[in-house]
Amino acid sequence: MTNIARKYDKISYICKLDYLFMELYEHARPDLMAGKKLLFIHGFASSGQSGTVRSLRTLLPEMEIVAPDVPTVPAEGAAMLKQLCEEEKPDLILGTSMGGMYAEQIKGFDRILVNPALQIGDTILKNIGLGRKEFHNPRADGETSFLITKGTVEEFKEVTAHCFEGIDEMNVNFPNEGNYSEEQNRVYGLFGIHDELVHTYDLFAAHYPNAIRYDGEHSLNDKALLHSVLPVIQWIDDKQEGRTKKTIFISLEDTLADFRNNIPKGKKLLDCDPEPSAVKAFEMLSRKYDVRILASAPYNHPELWGEMVAWAEKWIGVPAWNRVIISNRKDLVMGDYVIDRYTDRYGLDNCLGTVLGYGKEPYHVWEDILTFFDRLGGQ
Repeated sequence: MTNIARKYDKISYICKLDYLFMELYEHARPDLMAGKKLLFIHGFASSGQSGTVRSLRTLLPEMEIVAPDVPTVPAEGAAMLKQLCEEEKPDLILGTSMGGMYAEQIKGFDRILVNPALQIGDTILKNIGLGRKEFHNPRADGETSFLITKGTVEEFKEVTAHCFEGIDEMNVNFPNEGNYSEEQNRVYGLFGIHDELVHTYDLFAAHYPNAIRYDGEHSLNDKALLHSVLPVIQWIDDKQEGRTKKTIFISLEDTLADFRNNIPKGKKLLDCDPEPSAVKAFEMLSRKYDVRILASAPYNHPELWGEMVAWAEKWIGVPAWNRVIISNRKDLVMGDYVIDRYTDRYGLDNCLGTVLGYGKEPYHVWEDILTFFDRLGGQ
């Protein structure tokens, strides 16, 4: 490739990036974490100048993003980050991969760990190897490469030996047994189902209850930020502010999921398409309301209950995590609103909340329902 070709290729790449960030700007949430501070801890061989940091600043324009370059010496990195937290006192820590490993050890803060490399020494030996490595992003000190030796790997293993200190291991067979500590409830783990580098879901889930799978790979891209990370930040912001939201129950069958048009064609429940705009509507409503999925199934077919939870996990994703309720008596579930295509089934005629008949006048499509709630403004 000639120098001119390289020049124009670079210009084309930069223009493409600018277009992507302009598109991302349309999803900005100035209301989310406004006036607060987030500490972002990057992954291995990256820096505080990564594209993820730029995306975070675009999506959360009213939140201060602190994104330091983590030293390549593991012990120095751990010490620097703990001191930085003491000085900056962030409202939230977001760590990815290696950064997730460091974040787990910084107690006393709300934290989100994305694909945390909790066994990074083994991960380096298996996937990266020893020798000189290039940084993926520019560093403040101007360094472009660093050296990984057997000693470095051992140092990482020494640092990761401190993971889960003071955190009791949960009962694997009965994870809901007993009470979780305040520290356990302050940590969320996000694990990409297509991650081919780090596999620490089981290890994390053995110590923390908020273990969530999402549709993504190891690296954190804009899609994962929008649809998987931002919902968790919303939960944390709501909790920090003590917000109480009106509750909306949305029925799964033929309201979120289009069973009636898919199952007769031979599709399995898990593969049934969502109703048009249902996924978008769920995400939009979740910003101002406590949105739950209300699923019903014949009592004699309990195998369908698990399939319904799996459908929500596949199609709705993180916003539906831990928000699926199975009940054949919808009138016994206390909420402010219920959205359902079948308003005369499962006791809905005796429901105390406001029932919106999806697919009927005046709520023919999800856009009609979004307009209704937009006018209410969270009420």
